[in-house]
Amino acid sequence: MQKEYERSGQSSSSISPKKNLRRNLDFEPLSTTALILENRPANLPAKPEEEAQKHRQEYEEMVAQAKKRELKDAQKRKKQLEDRCKLEESIGNAALTWSQEILPNWQSMCSSKRVRDLWWQGLPPSVRGKVWSLAIGNELNITDELYNICLARAKEKWNAFVAPTAAAETESEDAGLSHADREASLELIKLDISRTFPNLCIFQQGGPYHDVLHSILGAYTCYRPDVGYVQGMSFIAAVLILNMDIADAFIAFANLLNKPCQMAFYRVDHSLMLTYFAAFEVFFEENLPKLFAHFKNNNLSSDIYLIDWIFTLYSKSLPLDIACRVWDVFCRDGDEFLFRTALGILRLYEDILTHMDFIHIAQFLTRLPEYISAEEIFSNTTTINMNSKNKKWAQVIKSKYKGKNITSDKQKALSESGGASSIESLMIIKVMGFSFF
Repeated sequence: MQKEYERSGQSSSSISPKKNLRRNLDFEPLSTTALILENRPANLPAKPEEEAQKHRQEYEEMVAQAKKRELKDAQKRKKQLEDRCKLEESIGNAALTWSQEILPNWQSMCSSKRVRDLWWQGLPPSVRGKVWSLAIGNELNITDELYNICLARAKEKWNAFVAPTAAAETESEDAGLSHADREASLELIKLDISRTFPNLCIFQQGGPYHDVLHSILGAYTCYRPDVGYVQGMSFIAAVLILNMDIADAFIAFANLLNKPCQMAFYRVDHSLMLTYFAAFEVFFEENLPKLFAHFKNNNLSSDIYLIDWIFTLYSKSLPLDIACRVWDVFCRDGDEFLFRTALGILRLYEDILTHMDFIHIAQFLTRLPEYISAEEIFSNTTTINMNSKNKKWAQVIKSKYKGKNITSDKQKALSESGGASSIESLMIIKVMGFSFF
């Protein structure tokens, strides 16, 4: 008897209260929305006719709204598909135009209005690398053989670093490079490569382009030991690798960094860098006077955000596809477009920035929103006027440098602080040395 009672107790306790509750219901609702159309359980008073009518009306309205949302979403998806098809068709047509008409007649067509207009719209990915190579040029006359020589020397330096010999140590000392310098260079390059486009997972250790990126950076530091490796170079090399063959990427990389603006920044030429900043602020004040005054009131100088943008040519600051669009026009117009893009970004976010203080402005501009539209950037960049009192960008740069007009508040602060500049305060890391393998 006792055992039968225990068995009955166990069986009854195994049934959850929720199941017991379901047994007492005369229906099983399919959703909470459907509850308003169901009759009440038999043990409860029936709904008044007025309440039932109200519930039916609410249910019909909810169904209508759901259908409306579904229709709207379907129309949105259809439009996105149509836009994507149109974009793919336009890219395909543009690729044919570039490959069959423009590239075979580059010298005669590259400066025409038609080509420049096509260039502004963005280069098709299939011809982007070729157009960049032609636009950047090869004034340094670097050959594939020279790249292989520099790469071989870089590997020799790495072997000497791993197992240093007396001859290697003497050579390093003659070059002004200590063992610690080379070790620091190796560690910096490794660190930079590890955080170069981390979301792509192709440049990190074990990725398909890790060794390629390492090779180009190592070869360059052997080609230009006077420049060495500077933090941020890995982003520029990576963008070129994604669009060109290895040797062509190295040639473009070396020639690109040899441009006056890039060389000024990568050699940390304070005088030239301040010249570029001063010229930028001339156009900043004329194009965006309200925002310029707000930055001045908050003691926010342009170098705080421009350094990162210029060092990596926006490849770190903007989404990769938009950065490539910026590179397209940069290859066409030169360094002027880098600063014009900066003003376009400031115009795009002017309303937001004017309500921020120093800290929040600096944080915002050094880490731009992830979701940003290329059309918005380029439409705002188009409105920027790069003429100041009948002087173009290059003329303003020349006048600022030639007239030594960079004796501004920034230079006064430099002299009063005993030589510590705002550029140095951002801790630009410049390491002279080699990339090792």
